[in-house]
Amino acid sequence: MNSSEWYMALAGVFWLGMQTSICPCPLTTNIAAISYIGRKAGRPGETVASGILYASGQILAYLCLSFVVLVLPIFSGDQLTRFFSSTLHVVMGPILILIGMVLSGLIHFSLPSINGERMKIMVDRLGFWSAFPLGVLFALAFCPTTAAMFLAMIFVSAKAESIFFFPLAFSIGMVLPVVFFALLFAFQVHWIGKVFNAVKKMEVGMRLFAGTVFILAGVFLTVRMSWALM
Repeated sequence: MNSSEWYMALAGVFWLGMQTSICPCPLTTNIAAISYIGRKAGRPGETVASGILYASGQILAYLCLSFVVLVLPIFSGDQLTRFFSSTLHVVMGPILILIGMVLSGLIHFSLPSINGERMKIMVDRLGFWSAFPLGVLFALAFCPTTAAMFLAMIFVSAKAESIFFFPLAFSIGMVLPVVFFALLFAFQVHWIGKVFNAVKKMEVGMRLFAGTVFILAGVFLTVRMSWALM
């Protein structure tokens, strides 16, 4: 991967993070958490600070999880090169197709989620500082869409041999809407409901577009690999 491809991949990973953040599951969860913490904080400055703490917790969680995955023996050193040369190029196509089908809504499955009552208990006990651990917890509470996007980011990061910059770009893309909505809550913007509805409508089209791109890329890689093996 040359420098121009590296930067294009980095921008693509950042876009994946942005796309993930406005999917219904993480968007709704993040807004619910920020609004509840914000009401407890009271002052606008504390609401903004709680949003930044929440976002920081999410960034730390994604960086740590990415580091754990990417430094496993299968992804390190000479084994990384051996893995890509002998295995990954064979399975990459089907994996991209599966990710695209999840994003497009063609495949549905459920993952464990965090109970809202637990969130309230943590906020009541820790107050303002509960935003950071809540950010960590909600980052790790994957829904199907976030799991698919995170897996795509991991594959791109592994191919670029980046265990920091790519996960960081992904996590920053994930948390920017969180900070944005924290600002809206802090200053009691009356049209926040309209913003939320507009983001939800935009997300549907973006998710279908991303899913289609992944499926087409997966089909292309699968056909090319099948042709090469003939």
